[in-house]
Amino acid sequence: MQNILKAELSDTKALNILINSAYRGESSKAGWTTEADILGGQRTDEEDLRTIISNDGCTILKYTNDAGEIISCVRLEKHDKKMYLGMLTVSPVLQNGGIGKQMMAASENLAKEVNCNTIYMQVIKGRDELIAWYERQGYIDTGERKPFPMHDPRFGIPRKELEFIIMEKAL
Repeated sequence: MQNILKAELSDTKALNILINSAYRGESSKAGWTTEADILGGQRTDEEDLRTIISNDGCTILKYTNDAGEIISCVRLEKHDKKMYLGMLTVSPVLQNGGIGKQMMAASENLAKEVNCNTIYMQVIKGRDELIAWYERQGYIDTGERKPFPMHDPRFGIPRKELEFIIMEKAL
C-alpha cells in the first residue's frame, strides 16, 4: 500500500475535485457510487477539507497513482475507541478495480494502530448496492438511523427525503 499516504493541506484542491466528481454531477455517473440521482450540489468544498486535514483527530488518506495524481481518498476521525469512516472516494472511471478495498484495509489498519476496536460510518438509506458492498467488507447495519441535513447545502441539495443508516465493523 505504498501509494496510500496521509493527505496534506496542499492536496485540498485535488481532493475537492475528486470527491465532487465521484459523488455528484454527470462525471459521477461513470461509476457505481454516484449520488447524483438523489442529491444535487456539492459533496464538499475546499474549506471543509482544509478543516478536516487541520484537525488533529482527523486524517484523510489519499491513494496516488504512479503519476502522483490522487485517485482515491477516505476520511477517518477517531472517537475514543471507535473510528468514523467517511467520504470513501474512488475516481469513477477506476471503480471496480480493488482500490476501494485497499482504502478500506488501510483505514482498518490505521484504526488498529490508534487503538480503535470498531469502525463506523453513515450511509444514505436506500443506496442498496453500496450498502451491500460494505456488508461484503464485514460491516453491519446497527439499526441506528440519523437524519440527513436536508437544509444545509454544504452537503448537497436533496431531491427527496433522506436519512442515514449507521454501519459498523468490529476490528
